Amino acid sequence: MSIVIKGLTKYYGSQKALDNVSLEIKSGQITGLLGPNGAGKSTLMKILTGSLLPDEGSVEVGGVDVLKHPLKVQRTLGYLPEHNPQYLELYVKEYLAYVADIYKAPKARIEQVIEQTVLGREQHKKVGALSKGYRQRVGLAAALIPDPQLLILDEPTTGLDPAQLAEIRSLLKTISAEKTVLFSTHIMQEVAELCEQCFFLNKGVLEKELPREEIQKGSAYLEKVFATFAI
Repeated sequence: MSIVIKGLTKYYGSQKALDNVSLEIKSGQITGLLGPNGAGKSTLMKILTGSLLPDEGSVEVGGVDVLKHPLKVQRTLGYLPEHNPQYLELYVKEYLAYVADIYKAPKARIEQVIEQTVLGREQHKKVGALSKGYRQRVGLAAALIPDPQLLILDEPTTGLDPAQLAEIRSLLKTISAEKTVLFSTHIMQEVAELCEQCFFLNKGVLEKELPREEIQKGSAYLEKVFATFAI
């Protein structure tokens, strides 16, 4: 599922969070969205999900105008926000059943995402009793419940230890075989390992786009690119 953004601009009061951003994300691959804190990454993702309106510009997901048909687009995507909201007092399986009920997804889908995100041993624990790594898995499982064509993940690996990082990266690789994945991150190694395409945002401006050929030069190269504008 492709994404086409043209002239996207968003203000918060007098602050310009996005400044005439235009980009295209290809279907069926993992794309990285990079930039320092306050670059506009989360704002762009929220507009893509239809939960935030831009002041100018257009957004199409799979050829559908997000601004005109937000519900139609929302039915095709899964979203994991940076601050992963969950009901900590619910058990994992109970929480996922609640999400499935919202989406009117079949009950079989609950077992499928539990297996996909390797949550079988944790499904009878309360969400609040899990480590941050497992809570991220629960958030990812919830995003996968509607079997979305597009998965939008806002810094899904922040705060995870090296073992948890490896597990989430492996999971994203598996998921991308069937879905388009867009995720934001500050970890250049993650981009080098996962992405076919990446975009650098800074102060709301799209500074640079890198194709796979440049991404394959490695994390040290990506850090140098990042350093040229992220000051």
